[in-house]
Amino acid sequence: MTKENGKPQIRFAKFKDTWEQRKLGEMMEVTSVKRIHQSDWTDSGVRFLRARDIVAESKKENVSEPLFISQEKYDEYSAVSGKVKKGDLLVTGVGTIGVPMLINSEEPLYFKDGNIIWFKNENVIDGRFFYYSFNGLNIQKFIKESAGLGTVGTYTIENGKKTPINLPPKKDEQAKIGEYFFNLDHLITLHQRKYDKLTKAKKSMLEKMFPKNGTNVPEIRFKGFTDAWEQRKLGELSSSFEYGLNAAAKEYDGENKYIRITDIDDDSREFKQEDITSPDTDLSSAENYRLSEGDILFARTGASVGKSYIYKVSDGLVYYAGFLIRARIMSEYNAEFVFQNTLTYEYEKFIKVTSMRSGQPGVNAQEYSKYQIMVPSKPEQDKISDCFRSLDNLITLHQRKLEKLKILKKACLEKMFV
Repeated sequence: MTKENGKPQIRFAKFKDTWEQRKLGEMMEVTSVKRIHQSDWTDSGVRFLRARDIVAESKKENVSEPLFISQEKYDEYSAVSGKVKKGDLLVTGVGTIGVPMLINSEEPLYFKDGNIIWFKNENVIDGRFFYYSFNGLNIQKFIKESAGLGTVGTYTIENGKKTPINLPPKKDEQAKIGEYFFNLDHLITLHQRKYDKLTKAKKSMLEKMFPKNGTNVPEIRFKGFTDAWEQRKLGELSSSFEYGLNAAAKEYDGENKYIRITDIDDDSREFKQEDITSPDTDLSSAENYRLSEGDILFARTGASVGKSYIYKVSDGLVYYAGFLIRARIMSEYNAEFVFQNTLTYEYEKFIKVTSMRSGQPGVNAQEYSKYQIMVPSKPEQDKISDCFRSLDNLITLHQRKLEKLKILKKACLEKMFV
């Protein structure tokens, strides 16, 4: 089944009716509220929203400094504009435009001014279906086009009235679709929390399992290890520090991969496997730029200076680019242990201080080689690296699950709405 004749590509069983397109201004009142003067703000009372609060809510971020008006002022303003009710939809009209927020409770709530467009639903459309319609491509495209993003885009009340919506005539089909996406979002949130919890746990472990500046033992240690750690320079742990290949990137040839600063994921530090390229050069004389297991790369310039990556055989046949520096760690040391050290706060401080330049920030090979690292015995290095690698694998697993769910949601938004 296709979207032709007003029917979605994917549909719940038993529903056959053709969807209809309406303009929201024909179905409900589209308005905003009377402006709240700053002199009426209070420290407590009835909370009111700004457009940026709705954006933060959509990203599951904490809203900074919530604002309030007194109950008396709330009643006064509401007498003019009415009260926000369960099932109503608020949509941002400035800044990051087109971000929806569904009102899920009957608790008093207000919002600041015309920066937010208010759809007084009055149960005309199933609330969840209404919300997810605004997440879909059709309405988002209309919002961007009607807002005139040539300069500063604004989604106005008039735009809101003209916004087209495709919907099934039966409320129970609307409710089914809304519930499906609500449950999918709940699953995404659960995986996001697991991922956030693991990354927070790792950050804490990095601070406790490596000695802090000025000490020679960590706060947490594996049983059986008691010797003091020794200070070494990164250059003493490496057989070489070398700059990368000075070549442009070309379409991936199916075998030879090319890693640049932008190909290293900022969070996981993994080699991103989307949009893989190959080096545009004769590789017969580029053997020295081919990575070996345990090689560590460092970004040497720009906003990403200090970003690190450790090569794994599973990443394939990889050559590294010129804005990266390779440290080849000697066999007496555990390369994974060294890499995990580059994720610590102490390393961040080193990069911040060392990269200061009059122009673009940068750290060269000689400077990297002087980075001081505390090193325990090889067996203790192995224990620590095994611990962090296992944790990284778990974090990556949750990250991939999260990405798959987000891709699934995007596909469903395209195929389950007309």
